[in-house]
Amino acid sequence: MTIQTSLPRLKGFRFPREIIAYAVWAYHRFALSTADVEDLLAERGVIVSREAVRLWVNRFGSQFASCIRRDRPRPHDKWHMDEVVVPINVVKHWLWRAIDGNGDVLDILIQPRRNAKAAKRFFGRLVAAYGEPRVVITDKLRSYTKPIKAIAAGADHRAHKGLNNRIEGSHRPTPKREKMMGRFKSPRQAQRFLAAHDQINLIFRPRRYRLSTLSYRHARADAFRLWQAYAAELSV
Repeated sequence: MTIQTSLPRLKGFRFPREIIAYAVWAYHRFALSTADVEDLLAERGVIVSREAVRLWVNRFGSQFASCIRRDRPRPHDKWHMDEVVVPINVVKHWLWRAIDGNGDVLDILIQPRRNAKAAKRFFGRLVAAYGEPRVVITDKLRSYTKPIKAIAAGADHRAHKGLNNRIEGSHRPTPKREKMMGRFKSPRQAQRFLAAHDQINLIFRPRRYRLSTLSYRHARADAFRLWQAYAAELSV
């Protein structure tokens, strides 16, 4: 990705929005710390502190994620839902994640409980955003049963641990990034970071094993063009 500076600056920010967009992209696309992004920018002649990088990531990551959610095609009508434990300040929290049949992340939600109330809150949020699914696949957690029947009575609920292996791949990057960040400091920070991280990786991680080399390069070029367009939409 080249850093061009043809877009107007953001009001109140010293650096052009292309540099801000590049920093946010590098931080979310690779397993980098803010210090690593600082060094990448320094190699390109941009002297900025890691605190500025952290500010950009926190402030604009959610805007990029919103643009991606807005423009994404309608998701597959088969959903996979799962939850994984995330320790925050030595307190156990649960990361609820849902993906569609193509493996694209629909939504995530950090919650302190793993019960029917938490399942209902997460599933209701999904249905409000995307409509009722045709099939919902979960593990054997019984807390899913009543909320799914109540909110999407027509959905085929399949509770089977082996059928839900697809979502395990979506969980794997989370511990890696958590370790890089020195653990999550609060549920709010974890929610903000992971909600942006999953959506940004959605367009920059096409399933390469399904694509030819030429198709993959086209998909990557399209992702870069989208990112530049979203950079133009940034607002303070």
